[in-house]
Amino acid sequence: MLKKLHLLTLVVLVTVSSVSAQKMIGNETDAQKDKRMEWWKNDRFGMFIHWGLYSGAARHEWVKHNEKIDNAGYQKYFDQFNPDLFQPQKWAAEAKAAGMKYAVLTTKHHEGFCLFDSKYTDYKAPNTKAKRDLVREYVNAFRAQGLKVGFYYSLLDWHHPDYTIDEIHPQSPADQSDASYAKLNKGRDMAKYRQYMRNQITELLTNYGKIDILWLDFSFPNKNGHGKGKDDWGSVELLKLIRKLQPGIIVDNRLNLEEYKDGADFETPEQVSTAELLKYRGKTWETCQTFSGSWGYYRDENTWKTHRQLLDLLITSTSNGGNLILNVGPTARGEFDYRANNALDSLAHWMHANSNSIYNCTYAPESYKVPEGTKLTYNKATGRLYVQLFTYPKGKLLLPGYNGKIKYAQFLNDHSELLYKTSGDDIEVTLPEKKPDYEIPVIELTLNN
Repeated sequence: MLKKLHLLTLVVLVTVSSVSAQKMIGNETDAQKDKRMEWWKNDRFGMFIHWGLYSGAARHEWVKHNEKIDNAGYQKYFDQFNPDLFQPQKWAAEAKAAGMKYAVLTTKHHEGFCLFDSKYTDYKAPNTKAKRDLVREYVNAFRAQGLKVGFYYSLLDWHHPDYTIDEIHPQSPADQSDASYAKLNKGRDMAKYRQYMRNQITELLTNYGKIDILWLDFSFPNKNGHGKGKDDWGSVELLKLIRKLQPGIIVDNRLNLEEYKDGADFETPEQVSTAELLKYRGKTWETCQTFSGSWGYYRDENTWKTHRQLLDLLITSTSNGGNLILNVGPTARGEFDYRANNALDSLAHWMHANSNSIYNCTYAPESYKVPEGTKLTYNKATGRLYVQLFTYPKGKLLLPGYNGKIKYAQFLNDHSELLYKTSGDDIEVTLPEKKPDYEIPVIELTLNN
């Protein structure tokens, strides 16, 4: 994923949404797109998995960039890569238990290392001590659990000899002059790299059956000519190829195709606060977030989100009509570390009892005011409104202006009735003194309309 240094560039890219942009790459209608996206909008919750050679360094997935490591210096991580504890069946089971409905795995990150058996490179997992196609095992394991399968593929490649050195390449020159870039890029050919990328994406979308999501990451065009955008990737033709190979696939918005109405399927606010998610209401979006401060496994990184923070992300995403994809960075041995497992277990406990307030839900109609200390999610199909109790009231909860709007109230976790009475235009719900055994309990209201 992106380094913090370049988050501003991303924000500019991913939030540009021109209402007047009607240029089309394909001919899909709005209704056809809505149908294609329906499952994704309903599922709401997915797992990101960032795994590569950087897991051996264990100090951020951008370690090659951060420490200015060249290919020779990075080779030790390839030579040592030996995921002897890799059991994707465990990954899939943990994702499913946590309530996640789909997953996206980094088939190749910026470092250029491929977890799949590509015939276009030797820099791949089958040539390490792993000696096999790790992507195929991931696909089979997650499909077996009934989860949708997605691939992440980095547009960047800090290993490929034809990928031109740019401002965020590990070998970017100190003086940033055109002459320095020209000298470093002598003999490199982006046309050859574009073909390499097309070939590999063709492999991924041809050799593994139906692929539900493709995450391409990322564009960073700039005025000085040392960034990369749609022309560098050949984004228009690349998206056409993707749609041809997998007509039903869902594609993110990092190809720098903002001028096209169908240049992306969803926006991708990354590592933003819950307060910022409100501005995406009414759009199609997924916020990508980490359990900690790094996407790849980072042994000594300790800013891990609490259970409450994770629930806040999930609930706030749903209550603003968006998805949440939470990232795990497996260790170099191929397993989730104890901190990730603890976070997933805490989510599993809550989602087992309260997932109905997430799946198939979105923001509530404006006619339902948000009670103090709560957030609302809403399932139009079932006529259910869910009150997420971020603050547990003492004795009663006031539902302002709800008189005549509901016909039954219960806790979602055990379907135990909650008595209520009217007070003018409001309703007062009586709550037990003891809070249910959930960080954020949920009240399910059956609506009259």
